[in-house]
Amino acid sequence: MRCVAIKPDGALVVEDRDDPEPGRQEVLVAVKAAGLNAADLLQRRGFYPAPPDSPPDIPGLELAGEVVALGPGVLSRFRPGSRVMALVGGGAQATHALVPEQQLMAVPDGVSFGEAGGFPEAFTTAHDALCTQCGLSTGERVAIHGAAGGVGTAAVQIAHGLGAHVTATVRDRARHDEVRALGADEVITPDEFVQTSGYDVILELVGGPNMEANLNALNTGGRISVIGVGAGGSANLNLLALMQKRAAIYGSTLRARPLDQKADAARRVEADVVPLLADGRVRVPVLATYGLDEVEAAYDRFAAGGKLGKIVLTTT
Repeated sequence: MRCVAIKPDGALVVEDRDDPEPGRQEVLVAVKAAGLNAADLLQRRGFYPAPPDSPPDIPGLELAGEVVALGPGVLSRFRPGSRVMALVGGGAQATHALVPEQQLMAVPDGVSFGEAGGFPEAFTTAHDALCTQCGLSTGERVAIHGAAGGVGTAAVQIAHGLGAHVTATVRDRARHDEVRALGADEVITPDEFVQTSGYDVILELVGGPNMEANLNALNTGGRISVIGVGAGGSANLNLLALMQKRAAIYGSTLRARPLDQKADAARRVEADVVPLLADGRVRVPVLATYGLDEVEAAYDRFAAGGKLGKIVLTTT
């Protein structure tokens, strides 16, 4: 197989390696597309190592492709040739990858591999934070910070699909109309957010600097889920205000979770979100695709910011 490899100095190279062999309850997938995520940049810099059951130097947390082979004990509904997608602990940026059968989801007919390759990480993260952790329900008000990113655009669509009132914060005004088209009821800048209030759920994708304003804007019984800290991981909080509002703050990552929890997250997304993808009620905005040999350019484009939509690596 061909794969992207992270060298000790952080360089990215494309290497030839032996195809992996599926072990017990593993499926070998011929990868067609793999989305880039912030975790890939962190891993490249040495800050976010892969879990023990994933390749240590091949990045990539999400993939889409075709099943090639089944390992011993696989009971999956998928067979060689099935179109699948999955959230993985690493190793997605390659022509072949091993996936535990419990993490596989079907790619709906009519959905391209490019879109499917950018679906699992963003939509699983957003669904887990909004629905599993915070219990967002119809009629509630939700604020989504950093709504122009991959998880942000997924969260806007999921919240809209649930019938929530969605306020999205996006610093770049040039992106506001695009985010509104995804289902946001209003799109405002982070500076404008501090003048608002009345939220039942707040999804924090930016980090510590927003937390004081988040708590101030939260309704009694409100919930905050922190899943991104790119602007800083520390915050000063008024704990008395937290108590008085009977509020809850959740924090989450997916990559290091045990297999049973990842499988549970996949089943929830498969039940709640994949049908929306199949009938076009949610979509994966793909900004650009790059071949494996263009991996440096792909990472540079992702790191540059100022974008709406996914950067996706393709293998063909």
